Amino acid sequence: MANILVVDDELGIRDLLWEILNDEGHNVEVAENAAQARAARLRDRPDLVLLDIWMPDTDGVTLLKEWSTTGALTMPVIMMSGHATIETAVEATKIGALAFLEKPITLQKLLKAVEQGLARGVLRKTAPPLAEPSVLPLVDMAAMVGHSSGVVVIEAGLQSQQSFMLDKPLRESRDEFEKAYFEYHLAKENGSMTRVAEKTGLERTHLYRKLKQLGVDLMRAKRNMA
Repeated sequence: MANILVVDDELGIRDLLWEILNDEGHNVEVAENAAQARAARLRDRPDLVLLDIWMPDTDGVTLLKEWSTTGALTMPVIMMSGHATIETAVEATKIGALAFLEKPITLQKLLKAVEQGLARGVLRKTAPPLAEPSVLPLVDMAAMVGHSSGVVVIEAGLQSQQSFMLDKPLRESRDEFEKAYFEYHLAKENGSMTRVAEKTGLERTHLYRKLKQLGVDLMRAKRNMA
């Protein structure tokens, strides 16, 4: 579990990144501008920052440069933008950014960049950096939207049973079973989307979409099956 600061002036992006990273077990703080980001950095001492380039008051590159020149760049920073040029990405990495993610951001690339950033942060605390920061192509943000006779009872484990009616249309019965199936694995794997994806054989982006379609409440599923 890590403390992650998300800085982006778009509410939808902030909420989506908060949801994804929170589901991964991290503590997530959000900021919509540079002023809030400065305060959050001082208050929470984040292990990693996801920083948007284009913001209304102070752009992300300027804020990154400010942190770098004042000795406040003590954590890995991953830059995000949907409009930045290669020159901007190179400039950011020269200043001290670990990576650059291009919007829309794919779930797989986001989680990989976060994992690498947190690993680099651990190394930074114990030894000098051994390599230059890398520029990563950024994420295509997948749509995260949102009995009676003839009953079959399935032992789901973890002190739980699931009941399904057999006289319903196939699609409805299948959706009920799939929802219970994913809730079971979420509880068994303590909410780890990585392990659930491995267990169920689904790619993570498809898994998130499937859970949203089925109406699975990730936090409630973990509490109910605990």
